[in-house]
Amino acid sequence: MSYSRQLEIGIQIEPQFGFCYEEIRDLGKLAEEVGFNSLWCSDHLFLDANSEDKNCLDPWTVLTGLAVETTTLRLGTLVTCVSFRTPQMLARIAAAVDSMSGGRVDFGIGAGWKQLEYDAYGIPFPSARERVNRFEEALEIITRMWTEARPSYQGTHYQIDNAFMSPKPVQNPHPPIWVGGAQPRVLGLASKFAQGLNVSGFPPIERYTEVLDNLRIACQKTGRAYDTINKSHFTGVAIASDQVGVDALANDIARERGVSFDELRSTYKGVIGTPDQVTEYLRPFVDLGVEQFMLVFPYQREVESIQLVAEKVLPKLRG
Repeated sequence: MSYSRQLEIGIQIEPQFGFCYEEIRDLGKLAEEVGFNSLWCSDHLFLDANSEDKNCLDPWTVLTGLAVETTTLRLGTLVTCVSFRTPQMLARIAAAVDSMSGGRVDFGIGAGWKQLEYDAYGIPFPSARERVNRFEEALEIITRMWTEARPSYQGTHYQIDNAFMSPKPVQNPHPPIWVGGAQPRVLGLASKFAQGLNVSGFPPIERYTEVLDNLRIACQKTGRAYDTINKSHFTGVAIASDQVGVDALANDIARERGVSFDELRSTYKGVIGTPDQVTEYLRPFVDLGVEQFMLVFPYQREVESIQLVAEKVLPKLRG
């Protein structure tokens, strides 16, 4: 199978687990040095109801810092929540980071889902249908503000009137938009607006195949060429150099989560294994047409994980 570009690997950072900026900065520099293509941040307000002592940095603030601390690493949100900032402000923020980074932003965006955060911060949490309606209007506004001189838009939920902004994004016509989701209506939005689709929910290969089949249908309805949408897979990777190390790592993670070894193995959202086992887990997604992986590693074990993937997994997947 031929691909439109070389397979890309990114590291996914979940700031709500307690990272400080210096940790993320150092991971970004290491990832860039060893051949990773990108770093992505999720967008949350906190981890859970009892995490008041854990850092939870704003992703756009983190990416602003990384824009001046890195040189080639692409910088993305996976995904930024449309409900936490108005689409007008999201367009301005992303354009500024794209300018500061010399055109390295990947704009991952989603409709939002974690009601606990909305309630705590006094943000209305409408029905799923309305959240997707707002998502669609936001995509209209953001793309217009990036590409039009004086855009106007009158939607049900958002409006702009001659909303000029400068700077515009460096990338032409705008930063790649990555839509996160798997439901048919979201796939329709991806076919209309996006350059990339990230299938949410850590799907197994069978579910991933089903989602891509539905994306083909969505593309047919909107007249979009299916192959012009890049596909990514966001997955957990717990990796160690040999089986003894894998078992020890799995036991440590199970103990930290308060579950048994067998429970962890059956519920882990991704793969726990040696470099060869990780490669074999990821390869079917490559064969299916995935062009980018966003890998989330166990918290506080990112350095050794990045190094192992770069040395022993990435060359085999790209070979």
